Amino acid sequence: MPDKSLHLAVALDGAGWHPAAWRDLPGPGEELFRARYWAALVAEAERGLLDFVTFEDGFGLQSTLPDGPDGRGDQVRGRLDAVLLASRLAPLTTRIGLVPTATTTHTEPFHVAIGIASLDHVSGGRAGWRPQVSPWSTDAALLGRRTFPELRPDALDELQGHVEDLFAEAADAVEVARRLWDSWDDDAEIRDVATGRFIDRDKLHYIDFEGRFFDVKGPSITPRSPQGQPVVASLVHDVLPYAFAARSSDVVFVTPHDAAEAAAIVGRVREAEAGRTGESLRIFADLVVFVDPEPGAAAARKARLDELDGAELASDALVFAGTPAELAGLLLEWRAAGIEGYRLRPGALPYDLKGVTRGLVPHLQEAGAFRLRYDAVTLRGRLGLPRPAGRYAEEGAR
Repeated sequence: MPDKSLHLAVALDGAGWHPAAWRDLPGPGEELFRARYWAALVAEAERGLLDFVTFEDGFGLQSTLPDGPDGRGDQVRGRLDAVLLASRLAPLTTRIGLVPTATTTHTEPFHVAIGIASLDHVSGGRAGWRPQVSPWSTDAALLGRRTFPELRPDALDELQGHVEDLFAEAADAVEVARRLWDSWDDDAEIRDVATGRFIDRDKLHYIDFEGRFFDVKGPSITPRSPQGQPVVASLVHDVLPYAFAARSSDVVFVTPHDAAEAAAIVGRVREAEAGRTGESLRIFADLVVFVDPEPGAAAARKARLDELDGAELASDALVFAGTPAELAGLLLEWRAAGIEGYRLRPGALPYDLKGVTRGLVPHLQEAGAFRLRYDAVTLRGRLGLPRPAGRYAEEGAR
């Protein structure tokens, strides 16, 4: 649909997605663990009218190894908790969506559900959640409650059952969270001082979820939030994650490397969601981006960072280095393949975030492919997702 406005998001992680980006920060590295650093980044993203930002997270320290610490001291290690960080930033913003990552593997869905619902309340309806599986043995060892096999690239076939279980668990975790988000009717709170009635207990519902991984009675401790159902987004690369996204998500992040592959992936996503009820998945493509208005400058900056790190940047997503006009052309080309939005991963912060907000966005606006102002108040509204009625209120009405 060539006249459809694109959606744009940015994925924020440390000093940027290049492992040497911290060495190019305008200030000292300790800013990475201060709220003002993140507040400035999200304010810049909101200045650019972006749909939402995502925050990376995980149990273990970042590593270049597939499963376990690499012992390196020359790359960023450590993060702030993504849900808590998003909640801290919510009062400092007004329109942009906030989508933290939270693993489904070693956390109770009850805790995640109330955390995301609380974020939706404090942000006025701008919350999302990126559920993520954590298959690594070293992560399991941090908690000590489960034992996982070592995840080795040469033994992935042997670990297929392990990975399948983790995605089945993730699907159940999201289902539990969605039921908990619906466990309060919208009008459950009465707050009538004269009669002394604060709540209508008949409008709080047991969810009575019984599954292979969780038995959760409910209800939630958090009233139904402004969006009713905060947005759920997932990053997918293969058949099993496609099926998870089709069952559990509203938005899916994919990683094509050219327009032809983008079209093929869109086809696989649509095939996976056959039989899905309600709104179709919103398909976003992920790209790592280095953006500079001067031709050749972005590629030179990336090359310098590669040299500092001692290796060329490798990524699951396409790595782009070029001008805002060139990036706009690529995004418009992929839109014709069925991509509805993009989650851009800035190579180095704040440079490449500003390359998006102050370079790319004006080019897309001139092409009539991006908004000139924020319209909808909630993240669901901005993505064209209606606010769903609570399932238990609907059942009570029948």
